[in-house]
Amino acid sequence: MRTRRLVLAIALAVGAAVLSPTTSVATATPRAFPAEFPLPDGFQPEGIAIGPGPTAWFGSLADGDIYQVDLRTGRGEVISQGPGTAAAGLKSDRRGRLYVAGGPSGTGRIVDTRTGATLASYPFTTGAGFINDVVLTRRTAWFTDSLQPQLYGVPLRRGGRPADPDDVVTLPLSGDWQQGTGFGANGLTETPDGRALLVVLSERGELHRVDTRTGRTRIVDLGGYVLTNGDGMLLQGRTLYVVQNRLNTIAVFRLDRRGTTGRLVDQITSPRFDVPTTVAAFGPWLYLPNARFGTPPTPQTPYWVTRVPRTRR
Repeated sequence: MRTRRLVLAIALAVGAAVLSPTTSVATATPRAFPAEFPLPDGFQPEGIAIGPGPTAWFGSLADGDIYQVDLRTGRGEVISQGPGTAAAGLKSDRRGRLYVAGGPSGTGRIVDTRTGATLASYPFTTGAGFINDVVLTRRTAWFTDSLQPQLYGVPLRRGGRPADPDDVVTLPLSGDWQQGTGFGANGLTETPDGRALLVVLSERGELHRVDTRTGRTRIVDLGGYVLTNGDGMLLQGRTLYVVQNRLNTIAVFRLDRRGTTGRLVDQITSPRFDVPTTVAAFGPWLYLPNARFGTPPTPQTPYWVTRVPRTRR
């Protein structure tokens, strides 16, 4: 039912754009929910968050700027100037707050999407950390650290209001987790039953189920599939999308409710992928920013977002 409502809303929005008395049909139709749209030159995107509604946000690895886009037109603008340090993974809530992973700064922050103001900042670690991704659960905003075997939790109070920096929880990872010298914890989401977390261990191509009370992890049985270059994730019901960035592929799994096993059901790719890093959904589509890690970044380097259909399996 929810998917049908989203599709209907998209159809109405497209129809409104086409029938607008101030815009010709010839110019409106191709621009309604474009399959691809540009980001600012030199932006160096990494994270994406969508919604509520057809609004997307992107974070810049270059300086932490937040760029907001209307998915109906592909047009956007910078709504929040970054602190000069990276913005990696992003998640938005229903109250106009955007949670931002701060990459090598070792921090996270919360941005008001209506004003662009920073509402809170969290110095998670003073060591060699890389705060890579974030997921919002019912009671906590969890962040991954790709260089240290631990997660950071920001408790969420009534109404989703975030806690003070002194209340941040550090959760060491144990069990099956084996931290090496490369990138460790990367993409992050919940299990289908909401009782645990799923974390990509990038350097080993593994997916781990994390007990948030103890930090103990167990490797998720993916039937032998290796998540090489595993990056951002998206969970929709029991369908898990995992971006494999340098492979230009989204691996799609059907999970059991507890998130202990998964079966590969699809692999999505596009000739317009150029090292996509993270994924978010609106209606029947997936949107991915292309980080272009194989292309030397300059102020003139072009970047774009690619839209692909969600799997139907």
